[in-house]
Amino acid sequence: MKVIKKPQTIARAVLLAEADAIRNAVDLLDEQFDATVETVLNSSGRLVVTGVGKSALIGQKIVATLNSTGTPALFMHAADAIHGDLGMIQANDVVLIISKSGNTAEIKVLLPLLKRTSARLIALVSNRDSYLAQHADYVLHAYAEHEADPLNLAPTTSTTVALAMGDALAVSLLEIRGFTRQDFARYHPGGSLGKKLYLKISDIFPHNQCPQVLPDTPLREVIFTISANRLGATAVVDLNGILQGIVTDGDIRRMAYEHDSFWQLCAQDVMTPSPVCVAPDDYAVSALQLMQERDINQLIVSEAGLVRGFVHLHDLLKEGLV
Repeated sequence: MKVIKKPQTIARAVLLAEADAIRNAVDLLDEQFDATVETVLNSSGRLVVTGVGKSALIGQKIVATLNSTGTPALFMHAADAIHGDLGMIQANDVVLIISKSGNTAEIKVLLPLLKRTSARLIALVSNRDSYLAQHADYVLHAYAEHEADPLNLAPTTSTTVALAMGDALAVSLLEIRGFTRQDFARYHPGGSLGKKLYLKISDIFPHNQCPQVLPDTPLREVIFTISANRLGATAVVDLNGILQGIVTDGDIRRMAYEHDSFWQLCAQDVMTPSPVCVAPDDYAVSALQLMQERDINQLIVSEAGLVRGFVHLHDLLKEGLV
């Protein structure tokens, strides 16, 4: 009777095999990698990535990572290159060719044509003795001894190592270029990721009411002010508009438990003095972090001691930051 392994047993073996292959690739990094990074950095053109089959799919992901981290890149399928797409390569470009064996028919046809363009050629290859490795200017050795499947046929370990090497190249270029969070935001303006990087408090609080009461405002009026503005709180300011504290609906509930009759109280009796605030130029994600750390739903926006407005957790929810 055939013994069938548990799926999780098979999965563990696959993950360990691929992890080991990536660890081994660390020891294969040499001056060729340094020269590759320097060549791409000094190029006034783009990094053109090419390959066939699964290598082509890995190449497309590497291109996406490069473009989003400040390295202009484009993908050219190796099979399409010999049918017209070769025209996209300019003399000042650098070409990254991905292939496990480095000996496929498409690569052997493409290489002489690429050399005519005067573009520098980088081989991302498992076999350093291959046709590709021998004819490239630089070699990134992405060695994979064995694929993860028992037949050693399906591109698994080899594509994982190639993908990881592409990430290593992109991040190396990013760090040496001094790529910043602001640069990243410029390339990722859409979705929650982009908003976390560029959305500021000043983009949010002007849309909200700005409830304020004086320290001696009777508690009844404080409650009316909080209810009317639907922010769950009001700022307490002095006659000059300087922030003194905050009263939240939670403060009101606590006072109701602590006092049999609390209508004689005023704002300064129930307020939280020196409340946590954010500035208009702070990033919205910092407001979210403060709310999560302090377990609160709203923050006063303050500048030079003056109350500018409020930002509420619901604002951040609407922006997709949560």
